[in-house]
Amino acid sequence: MNHPVKIKNALVSVYYKDNLAPLIQLLHTYGVTFYSTGGTEAFIRDLDIPVERVEDLTGYPSILGGRVKTLHPNVFGGILSRRPLAEDKQQLDQYEIPEIDLVIVDLYPFEETVASGAAEQDIIEKIDIGGISLIRAAAKNFNDVVIISSKNDYTELEEILKNQEGATSLEQRKSFAKRAFNTSSHYDTAIFNYFNQEEPIEVFKQSEQKAQTLRYGENPHQKGVFFGNLDAMFDKLNGKELSYNNLVDVDAAVAIIDEFQEPTFAILKHTNACGVASRNTIKEAWLAALACDPVSAFGGVLICNAEVDKETAEEINNLFFEVLIAPSYSEDALQVLTAKKNRIILRRKEVALPSQQFKTLLNGVILQDKDNTVEGPKEMTSITEVKPTEEQLKDLYFANKIVKHTKSNTIVFAKDGTLIASGVGQTSRVDALKQAIEKAQSFGFEIKGSVMASDAFFPFPDCVEIAGDAGVVAVLQPGGSIKDQLSIDMANEKRVAMVTTGVRHFKH
Repeated sequence: MNHPVKIKNALVSVYYKDNLAPLIQLLHTYGVTFYSTGGTEAFIRDLDIPVERVEDLTGYPSILGGRVKTLHPNVFGGILSRRPLAEDKQQLDQYEIPEIDLVIVDLYPFEETVASGAAEQDIIEKIDIGGISLIRAAAKNFNDVVIISSKNDYTELEEILKNQEGATSLEQRKSFAKRAFNTSSHYDTAIFNYFNQEEPIEVFKQSEQKAQTLRYGENPHQKGVFFGNLDAMFDKLNGKELSYNNLVDVDAAVAIIDEFQEPTFAILKHTNACGVASRNTIKEAWLAALACDPVSAFGGVLICNAEVDKETAEEINNLFFEVLIAPSYSEDALQVLTAKKNRIILRRKEVALPSQQFKTLLNGVILQDKDNTVEGPKEMTSITEVKPTEEQLKDLYFANKIVKHTKSNTIVFAKDGTLIASGVGQTSRVDALKQAIEKAQSFGFEIKGSVMASDAFFPFPDCVEIAGDAGVVAVLQPGGSIKDQLSIDMANEKRVAMVTTGVRHFKH
């Protein structure tokens, strides 16, 4: 079953030549004959190692501006021939085709070219044809051929060849083939998704090459893996590795903080905000956010949108927390915050985030556009006799940003750029309202004079009645219930201003 294959002939044609030289030099010591094209051919010659031109093997030069170089039976026959079959061997001898035992090929940088904002024609030219065909052919014939489709595998192949005197086993070749098909499928997915942006075909394709194994999933008995490039988004300055639950909370924290431009701090627990405040300075924002619910803040995820200085860090240092995220930290702030080794301190980088969200559901996948809408004063329609003041409109906007990112059913109270309390994830909107009232009162907040936001319309007037009796002065809701007028009438009776936005913000 081992089926060792000694490498005699190798086809090498790569875009990236990083760390290629040691592998080529090692193969040369085993007497391997090289076939190559263009820049890779020159690279091998510069190592003072003999190399055959692919065009001499095929009898054709590189044509059509390099679009056709290796697409020829003399190349693919040598890769795809089944060594144990006498018929295949006879045809190779008949047409003087050498057996190719090793293919080292990578692909044009399609994704990088798209990300650079290049013109469409430049992007199209980075769709590899010969390379992808060579990779698939060599991977298909792993029984007799080694395929190396990434520079990341050079060192491993070197070690195998050194330990096995220039030969590879069937198991090793099959492992390299698996990686090669991963390379080709990821590449095709990137190309398809580029073409599928306008008038998209309703199919789901997603491919992430980077993976990070987590300590466990949502609970210790569940496995967990993160697929994506966290290093592109954060610099981890301190602390243990992020857990599954940390990542879910961090995602929610990033989403809510991106709604604010003024200095703002948010504290989250189980993806819901338990403290949010906007102030003139980040220290004032922190103190106000913490005061919203200092009990829930314990062990939470903290995020802000301005640099954390030493004074703010010293205040934060008084709380046990899991994760702190900021765009930057002063040096002396980091000295304070990194004193405890397990705290996760992240510095956020500027990186584009996906515009869609998906998750597995039942026996498939559910996909949606992100909720990137949040309605400000200009989108609010006053529908009551009492009109909201300018300050109330400002607080309604603040509350609307928070309610959008809070689990339904939800009610949010806010005042002076501060989250007063929220009722989250309740099966009844009335229950959510009562929870918010109880929470506000338990932390000594005066509900009188605050504003209230709801993520969906009121099917009955009871919420408006309870809120008015509690002292709420202005209410925001999307509207759209067939019984809207009952809530409007109740608001008028309680002398509460009410605005509608026309946009619902469910979050399940």
